[in-house]
Amino acid sequence: MPKVKTNSSAKKRMKVSGKGKIARRQAMESHLRGKMTAKRRRKLSQDQPMAKADYKEALRLLGKR
Repeated sequence: MPKVKTNSSAKKRMKVSGKGKIARRQAMESHLRGKMTAKRRRKLSQDQPMAKADYKEALRLLGKR
């Protein structure tokens, strides 16, 4: 069976940790920041774990499964 190509857009948006967890960026991070509190801006800048419902599909897009 041929190798499944890694989805380029997924590759740029997600990363897999050493233990296999998938991290992603938060939405609302790059605009309308003036009215947000500093705490909210800090929280948005951190990577978030991928939801379990999306985990299997994310692995497929990244060519890990």
